[in-house]
Amino acid sequence: MKFLADLHIHSKYSMATAKNSDLENNYIYASKKGINVIGTGDFTHPGWFNELEEKLVEDKSTGLFSLRKDIKISLKDEVNKSFNEKIRFMLQSEISSIYKKNGKVRKIHNLVYFPSLESVKKFNFKLNLIGNIKSDGRPILGLDSRDLLEIILETDERGFLIPAHIWTPWFSLFGSRSGFDTLEECYEDLSSEIFALETGLSSDPDMNFLISNLDKYTLISNSDAHSPGKLGREANVFDCEMSFYEIKDALKKKDKNKFKGTFEFFPEEGKYHFDGHRKCNVCLSPMETLENKGICPVCGKNLTLGVYYRIIELSDRKNIDQIKKESPPFKSIVPLTAILSEISKVGPNTKKVKALYEKVINKAGSEFNALWGCEKDLLDKIEIPLLSEAIERMRNDNLNIDPGFDGEFGKVRIFNAKELDSFLSKGQVSFFNNKKKDSKLFEYKKNQEVFNQAKKLFKEKKEEKTIEINKKELNKE
Repeated sequence: MKFLADLHIHSKYSMATAKNSDLENNYIYASKKGINVIGTGDFTHPGWFNELEEKLVEDKSTGLFSLRKDIKISLKDEVNKSFNEKIRFMLQSEISSIYKKNGKVRKIHNLVYFPSLESVKKFNFKLNLIGNIKSDGRPILGLDSRDLLEIILETDERGFLIPAHIWTPWFSLFGSRSGFDTLEECYEDLSSEIFALETGLSSDPDMNFLISNLDKYTLISNSDAHSPGKLGREANVFDCEMSFYEIKDALKKKDKNKFKGTFEFFPEEGKYHFDGHRKCNVCLSPMETLENKGICPVCGKNLTLGVYYRIIELSDRKNIDQIKKESPPFKSIVPLTAILSEISKVGPNTKKVKALYEKVINKAGSEFNALWGCEKDLLDKIEIPLLSEAIERMRNDNLNIDPGFDGEFGKVRIFNAKELDSFLSKGQVSFFNNKKKDSKLFEYKKNQEVFNQAKKLFKEKKEEKTIEINKKELNKE
């Protein structure tokens, strides 16, 4: 069966999460989004683990969990009745490893998965001997990522690890601030046990295809939700039995018949797509960063180098056409609440947007079906002005985004202010300019020359650095 899975979320026990990030609300919002399998998040936290034991029912044949029947009955008036499919939970947690390796402090986030509460209990016991797992839902441990993987495999060979949001500057496998240049440098002799990578909100598969060393890994996308409403801002599409073992098998074998692709944030909207300084309000493309030698033009300090910069820095492929054909497809989305907020000219958390959201999912079946599943005719019948036009533009990548940088989310605009004002005053759509807008966005996708120039500058920068190192060595002698 075909289903959607969001396999990286957080509970109310993690820092900077919503108080309603619990199993009940995640169940409700999964029904609205159209998601069948949700990660539990934070199973290392004792308080959250107790809730998982109390509220979830284990299906040993599938390795997944369902919400207790009496709890589901109590929620029947709040769930999306248009979505009648099963919703299951998958045991998942994120570990923050901070340690020194090869002369540099590393800060890596890893996702951990197990098929049973018994395995989680054993795993938590081992981690508790290493560090404090009570202080945060995502514990911070002085544990090498390679050693974390070893503990997982020793606890239960069915468990597995996926490096989280691999390009984020501060806490990730390839991050500019604390990461590695290769996966093997991080996981050493256990590198072969890694079979999937989470691309994160600030990159998409096209960007990752630029690096041939990543070809053997399945690229997955998850929401990393800190509140139930953020569920599904990225998600994975499977076509197999809904089970822990089938999901793992599809990812491990990179099986295109079982793993059908991903729904993605537009990467420009992610918090770390471009380079910059949030305090200085400086946002630069990699080309501009290179021209400024990585220095902020306002304060003179080093810029936070974003995801796009690091991908170009490590890339070794100019043409992605062939690998793109061989890989599962992906589709980019703008959350439905953001679309409704823009066309209504009110905030995304207002009563008006919430009412419109319920109207859409009741007609379309779920948020994902509205964004990519249903035909334009059905969207027109919902009778929300500009809704079908906005979704068509999103589906055709016809929008403008001010790129995110240094922890600041990008800003998406499907319509410009004049278009919206004209429609509201005249009720017209026909005059709209449907041409895709030119900007600094999507450079690596549509402008090979820009990408080649950036690669050339990176090469020159690397050569200059090598010369400087050689000079220092000669001076020592």
